[in-house]
Amino acid sequence: HGSVSADEAARTAPFHLDLWFYFTLQNWVLDFGRPIAMLVFPLEWFPLNKPSVGDYFHMAYNVITPFLLLKIDSFELLYYYDEYLGHCMWYIPFFLILFMYFSGCFTACKAERWMPGPALLLVAPSGLYYWYLVTEGQIFILFIFTFFAMLALVLHQKRKRLFLDSNGLFLFSSFTLTLLLVALWVAWLWNDPVLRKKYPGVIYVPEPWAFYTLHVSSRH
Repeated sequence: HGSVSADEAARTAPFHLDLWFYFTLQNWVLDFGRPIAMLVFPLEWFPLNKPSVGDYFHMAYNVITPFLLLKIDSFELLYYYDEYLGHCMWYIPFFLILFMYFSGCFTACKAERWMPGPALLLVAPSGLYYWYLVTEGQIFILFIFTFFAMLALVLHQKRKRLFLDSNGLFLFSSFTLTLLLVALWVAWLWNDPVLRKKYPGVIYVPEPWAFYTLHVSSRH
């Protein structure tokens, strides 16, 4: 509808003095000042098993930054960071660390190739949590890739006469239960027209909160 005048452009893009002032202040105090604070406060004040003053500065920086962004209309940016970028930054290293841990859970000793009673009791809540993580976090591809990598490692180690110890059995059993729960969840909601419309992709794994919002809370 025509070019935008300079006055209109200036009115729609004001300088966010409060945002950049607080950002600059935070950067100097919490980031640049972190090593200085570590020199000022003796390490003897902070035991080795507790965070140091530098760690507190670092945690404060990470906590304050999202609240500073809320001072402007940046909710969509924060939502994208949390739902997409944040999930990748958290879940990929998380499952990688789990797989690395799993790779060290093999033994040739037959006495260690069983799960104790407490481990058996923890399999159900552990598998249920990973089901929630996979479905609500929408990370089925990452999960199934990790599961098959674990399965391939089990088969490879079996040829070397190495078998899963109690920790490996617990983790593999939890993931197996998770896969079963996800399959049952998808089969149950396979013909749901509302959720099918909400998740039109090839991989259909509805989120539990979406199911609750559309079918449970809407009835009240």
